Amino acid sequence: MNDQTTSVAAILDAAKTAGRDSLSAADARALCLAYGIPVPDEGLATSADEAATVSAEIGYPVVMKIESPDILHKSDAGGVVVGVDSEDAARAAYDQIIANATAHDADAAVDGVQVQQQASGDLEVIVGAVTDPSFGKLVAFGLGGVLVEVMRDVTFRLAPVAAEDAAGMLTSVRGAEILDGVRGQAGVDRAALAGIIEAVGKLVSDHPEISEVDLNPVLASPDGAIAVDARILLDFDQQPARYRPGQEEILTAMRRIMQPDAVAVIGASPEAGKIGNSVMKNLINGGYEGEIYPIHPRAEEVEGRKAYTSVTEIDGQVDVAVFCIPAPLVPRVLEEVGQKEIPGAVLIPSGFAEVGEEELQQQALDVARKHNIRLMGPNIYGFYYTHKNLCATFCTPYDERGSVALSSQSGGVGMAIIGFSRTNQMGVSAIVGLGNKADIDEDDLLTFFEQDDNTQVVAMHVEDLKDGRSFAEVASRVTKQKPVVVLKAGRTSLGARAARSHTGALAGDDQIYDDVLRQSGVIRAMTLNDMLEYARGLQVLPTPQGENILILTGAGGSGVLLSDACADNGLSLMSMPDDLDAAFREYIPPFGASGNPVDITGGEPPTTYQNTIRLALEDERVHALVLGYWHTIITPPMVFADLLSEEIERARGKGIHKPVVASLVGDVEVEDAARKLMEHDILAYPYEAEKPVAVLAAKYRWARQAGLI
Repeated sequence: MNDQTTSVAAILDAAKTAGRDSLSAADARALCLAYGIPVPDEGLATSADEAATVSAEIGYPVVMKIESPDILHKSDAGGVVVGVDSEDAARAAYDQIIANATAHDADAAVDGVQVQQQASGDLEVIVGAVTDPSFGKLVAFGLGGVLVEVMRDVTFRLAPVAAEDAAGMLTSVRGAEILDGVRGQAGVDRAALAGIIEAVGKLVSDHPEISEVDLNPVLASPDGAIAVDARILLDFDQQPARYRPGQEEILTAMRRIMQPDAVAVIGASPEAGKIGNSVMKNLINGGYEGEIYPIHPRAEEVEGRKAYTSVTEIDGQVDVAVFCIPAPLVPRVLEEVGQKEIPGAVLIPSGFAEVGEEELQQQALDVARKHNIRLMGPNIYGFYYTHKNLCATFCTPYDERGSVALSSQSGGVGMAIIGFSRTNQMGVSAIVGLGNKADIDEDDLLTFFEQDDNTQVVAMHVEDLKDGRSFAEVASRVTKQKPVVVLKAGRTSLGARAARSHTGALAGDDQIYDDVLRQSGVIRAMTLNDMLEYARGLQVLPTPQGENILILTGAGGSGVLLSDACADNGLSLMSMPDDLDAAFREYIPPFGASGNPVDITGGEPPTTYQNTIRLALEDERVHALVLGYWHTIITPPMVFADLLSEEIERARGKGIHKPVVASLVGDVEVEDAARKLMEHDILAYPYEAEKPVAVLAAKYRWARQAGLI
């Protein structure tokens, strides 16, 4: 422990001994100074005469503020006077502040009046920190200072904050341009602000008993930044760390669960309509080639397989046990699974924490911990792993292999995932239900999918993250190699949490999720359909080699809609080079439009589409192509689908792999054309201008964060 942390620890220990849950202004200032956070000179006065003396020592003008652990927002209580410029003014301000505080709360404990050097700055901002139940320590930056709760222009990052992330926070707020100066005003010292952000992140990381930090306002100017007011809240009742095995231990267990050579079905039933019977049939009919061991207390066989009364009777090794028995029986049978040294249990039954039976769920978890069993669920539909023909679920078998892995916390969402995948013939590597997440959660799945060669894209429906920090750490690593899409349910907030600081009041769950997911490189989907379309598109679209987007359309109106969609999704339309412009003009009619979008007009034959599409595909300066097809008699939808498929196949044969998406507008025939294009791994959407561009933008967001463009 260095001098910096030692001095702070002594202050915190004294506060703990005194039973305080917040620091005095003097102690908060000492912590700031220890971590290199600039603060004004100040002193505490307990009388009007002392206020005059302290003010004279500091030097006029000064700011005077009420010092009370019971008055959280000083301005609201009339507890702040600025511009005090003489001894008489200091005495008057002291009396006024005390009177206002008494009128605001007659029972408030008042320690005195803080006298502070009046700092100057061109812009008020806030820097703070909060403790989130899932993500732990987070650092916040926002515009507005004391008005930050009105503006709500704030961003969060996991603490500690690296220099790059601190600088990134300054550009993440909506009003970031203000920092560079507006209307002739000079820009502020960004490096000074980033330094304060880093320091706050280190402070709360070094000292977890600090629950909230509120530096508000921080006055920023071209010459630096200074924290005018500091409020630090404490919580000495630290929550125990969440159980977290090592990465290799997680991977070893997850491999045996997801890619088992032998499965036991506990509660396997010979009766049709029973969950235990459906699981058995799905394992068999799905083509699983490993060993299947039905467990039933009386039956001699189930679905033609020898039955056992307990897993302990099985001679061979078992990798995973699928539970299809009533919830109250689960802890006892888990003991037998532990005796058999089975590393994984899939708990399909409901009746646990989701219906208030937290104790029963904890009992099951305690047994699992004792025997080193990893639990999936409870309250789930099971899971699929297609590359082992494994359908460990009561849902219907699924055999469309691909490279997308999907998970859901909700059974209903899981059914939607299965239905969408089947309807759209979307190949998947896995579909997993997580349910109550008593044990296995999203970061365990990511750890497995990271090394799974059969998985190239991961999409997850999430209601909450049990250990958001662990998820963020794993996701930050995985997204460098594979896209990860997250649909976070429960985006709306019923109100800000009860908080004792500006920073705490701003820490709405969705804001935190949004910022941390972005920090981790995750692509966030705002709707279920977005998540599924992103998953399908990310699997199909090649990685772009640059930012230049070209729109090629058969209708001007379509080109306008697609241009708007590109702008809305952060995509850049390329500036058309003169030679390429001239090349397009060779193929389009005189009344068409080159430039970008290129409008070939609606009356053109298939050859015009072929020539212009080929030109766009073969020019290296075009990095991605957005097509806007308009239904015409001259080039009908299926003709367009055929020619586009041929041109892309020709390009692929030449080693050209560019992202291409298509918007098809017209009568019902465009639906068949879109389906045909999808069969050729070309993303095409009928009646949609925004969706194809949004899917393309998702691929771009991943490629950028992975450093590929």
